[in-house]
Amino acid sequence: MTAARDTICALASGPPPSAIAIIRISGPGVRVICNQLLVPGWTAPRKAVYGRIRDRSGEVIDEGLAVFMPGPASYTGEDTAELYLHGGAAVIEHALDAICSFEDTRLAEAGEFTRRAFENGRLDLVEAEGVADLIDAETRAQKHLALDQLDGRLSRQYEVWRSSLLNALALLEVSIDFPDEDDAPDETREPVARTLREMEASLEKALADDSVGERIRDGFHIAIVGPPNAGKSSLLNKLARREAAIVSDIPGTTRDVVEVRLKIGGQIAWVADTAGLREAADVIEAEGVRRAQQRATSADLRIQVRAADDRTDFSECGEDDLLVVNKIDLAGENAKWPDSVMVISAITGDGIRELERRIADIIRAKAGSVGAPLITRRRHRLALESALFHVKQASDLITRGGGAELVAEDVRLASRQLSGLIGEIGVEEILGAVFSSFCIGK
Repeated sequence: MTAARDTICALASGPPPSAIAIIRISGPGVRVICNQLLVPGWTAPRKAVYGRIRDRSGEVIDEGLAVFMPGPASYTGEDTAELYLHGGAAVIEHALDAICSFEDTRLAEAGEFTRRAFENGRLDLVEAEGVADLIDAETRAQKHLALDQLDGRLSRQYEVWRSSLLNALALLEVSIDFPDEDDAPDETREPVARTLREMEASLEKALADDSVGERIRDGFHIAIVGPPNAGKSSLLNKLARREAAIVSDIPGTTRDVVEVRLKIGGQIAWVADTAGLREAADVIEAEGVRRAQQRATSADLRIQVRAADDRTDFSECGEDDLLVVNKIDLAGENAKWPDSVMVISAITGDGIRELERRIADIIRAKAGSVGAPLITRRRHRLALESALFHVKQASDLITRGGGAELVAEDVRLASRQLSGLIGEIGVEEILGAVFSSFCIGK
């Protein structure tokens, strides 16, 4: 990104036309810009002022509100101003052109306001990710998770772990710096070993969360599986309430995974229709069967579908699979199934409501299986896994009587992973990847 000495501006509200447009400005030139564009002129800090906004030639852009927030007590940590104008395209274009006419002032890049907040110490990297997740949240569960992250709960726990490792590292440095002191190694080794044992247990507990935080953020995966002509595609269409998959009596019609994104049980869920599991007739169908098996293996929930007139049973299904008999409209009046099996007709709609409620209950239970997830992104998980690896290495070394220098190196590497996680240290590629996912104006 361009150096932060520039003043940046952007539309911070929805695209036009809209009732109100919010234009955000941040940087060293904010005071000059406000002084020249606002009538009656400069605004008092944090006080909304109504008036005219004009360009540098004196042409009126619009009438609206202006609020000035001096740094460092602003979102970005810099002088910031927001203009509240009418949300027409012409008004927005004129306002942005007028602001960008000032020297060293330009349109902001994606996520640049939040990146400046991070660089100026207003947010750490995990909290900044919470901002992006809050904007993207589609469900209350996602919103709650994002607010929790923005509030700093995850960062505080990561910092507790990091501080513990740094304290252990300080004790190890005593052993390294004063090797001739007879009691120094004994007094430092046990506290360090205890810290590493506690850290190992805490990290393992956080990582053993069945990826619930990532599932809430990105969506749970549901696979509809079963033999050909069981009605899997018809069921997907019924759940999606649209013709998402091709339905045909010809076996092998579904060759690839067909996936739809739904809201189920207050959560985002990706529901996939898969190729019928059978001996493939050709290489294309064989690839479809392979992908179906792969998707079924990785799914959070498998819906095993059998046709009412099919002799195929559920004997090979997993104990947590949801068992469904479809096409009950074709079954005889005396047909009976075990209580563990749900019976539906994807054509007539019989039993679909009950099936949807059952799926919703299962997804809600999975989402609530971890009270407060400490991991919401793959980046977090990879960093904690790496930290755990080095903590285990250090713990093993100290148990076997390894030298303090070797133990300290692993402790140092573990702490660096936690430092990088919250943005205390990091590389440009990581920061770029995080902030490029933000919208313009945030």
